Amino acid sequence: MYKEIIKWVIAIISQPSKAWEALTVKDENNDTFLTRFVYPLIGLVTLAAFLGVMFTRKEFDLELALKTSIKTLVSSFGGFYVASYLLNEIWQGLFKREKDLKLCQRFVGYSSSVMFALNIVLMLLPEFFFLRIFVLYTVYVVWEGAPIYMHVEEKEQLKFVSIATALILLAPIIIDTILFMLMPGLRV
Repeated sequence: MYKEIIKWVIAIISQPSKAWEALTVKDENNDTFLTRFVYPLIGLVTLAAFLGVMFTRKEFDLELALKTSIKTLVSSFGGFYVASYLLNEIWQGLFKREKDLKLCQRFVGYSSSVMFALNIVLMLLPEFFFLRIFVLYTVYVVWEGAPIYMHVEEKEQLKFVSIATALILLAPIIIDTILFMLMPGLRV
């Protein structure tokens, strides 16, 4: 299962247009997508957050590692679901398409691959903080996927890409910020 996840993440990052074409013809239901791609990927991000705190700090701090992993888990899950829900609402309201939450979830999940992979690397190797700039590559991944996977027309592509990318990138950050403000015990 993890081998397939890594294969898809590498494909989406290295050749987004070919990956989106392959994903368009891939026959999978939403439950399979969630349990075999998104949830394990979020689990890997959470595990990386835990291990990153445990092994990159000078002191051994289990409490801090647990807090960091909980915060990462909630912001990743919440960000995925909030971005999917809002994209689905905008899909109907702004783009006048029929609501399809499952399609939006798959699009957000696959488009988030760059962000998840980058988070794993940065949690394990925090001294490479400058790699954070590569999260902007998500714009290109969404740009390639919009016409192929979501069938967005060319005249609406820029608007769709701007909105979808903003949702995908900002939803986890906003949830993380809310957790930081509301729960002082989770401050890391």
